[in-house]
Amino acid sequence: LPRMSSCLPKLTTVLLSHKLRALFVLTILFVFFASVMFYWRTRGDAEGQLYSLPTQSRYGQFLPHLPHPTAGGTPPFPGDVFFVETSEQTSPSYLFTCSVESAARTHPGTKVVVLMKGLSNGNGSLPSHWAFSLLSYFPNVEMRPLDLTELFSGTPLAKWYLQPEHLKEPYFFPVLSDACRITIMWKFGGIYLDTDFIVLKNLQNLTNALGLQSQDVLNGAFLSFKPKHEFMELCMQDFVDNYNGWIWAHQGPELLTRVFKKWCSISNIQSNVNCKGVSALSSEAFYPIRWEDWKRLFEAISPSELHKLLKNTYAVHVWNKLSHGTRLEIMSQALLAQLYSEFCPTTYAKMKKDS
Repeated sequence: LPRMSSCLPKLTTVLLSHKLRALFVLTILFVFFASVMFYWRTRGDAEGQLYSLPTQSRYGQFLPHLPHPTAGGTPPFPGDVFFVETSEQTSPSYLFTCSVESAARTHPGTKVVVLMKGLSNGNGSLPSHWAFSLLSYFPNVEMRPLDLTELFSGTPLAKWYLQPEHLKEPYFFPVLSDACRITIMWKFGGIYLDTDFIVLKNLQNLTNALGLQSQDVLNGAFLSFKPKHEFMELCMQDFVDNYNGWIWAHQGPELLTRVFKKWCSISNIQSNVNCKGVSALSSEAFYPIRWEDWKRLFEAISPSELHKLLKNTYAVHVWNKLSHGTRLEIMSQALLAQLYSEFCPTTYAKMKKDS
């Protein structure tokens, strides 16, 4: 019994020691789980704020497909501004970058979506080209891969796109661009622009409209339509029914011109005519420099003359197919140099630095 009574203090000390250790372990576990819960809660809040961060922060994660209409139906109009690159090119030119920058600056509250086929096979990150870094500073610009099979699905052009013989045609990429723009306008609506435009003004007051490039010839380098518009549906059907990929512009300006004439039941298109809600804007709205006069873009012009020339112009088409090989004196008073300077100053600064 004496021996047992002498052991009791030791046993009590041991039990008390284990109890303290257990309490210590439980405290550590409680702190650990509390930290984990706090981490996940704050991370969830941070993820909810990602969409308000500058575009540069969200460029690491590509949206895998084209934008989809909202669950309640078609998205509200006016929609996004769209640019499309149908080749595998992922090295945008100064003009390409200026086009997107000028659109982003004149439409600060609108999403400017650049769809590039060359990004479809990427690993989720943008190529290391200066243009992508430059455009990432504009929070409303989004670079997305162009999935052509998905784009054309559910339209008359789906079957056409899957026919491999079209790849042999001499104007396949321009024709593919023609197909993309009318499909985007029909599916999603909004504004489409070629990547050789310099945008001077906000375009969202123009609805269901396209422009005359010259007398009696419409051009689809600019389009603005509500989604699911019947005119764009007729354009897609005409694209397939009267297809000829061996004639330049047959699927582009000529298509739009013949559909508009049928739409209006007319033989000649006048400037600023409106038929059943679709407007054909005058050439000065988007094509103040005719394609035959494209060299004027590289000639000096006074600021006052330039203002007078463009007073009724929304955007200037630069006719890149004709002008792309011409040297531009960036510090000169050339018409094009002045447009770069005023409407895409970030691209202009890059051009000056590189020159």
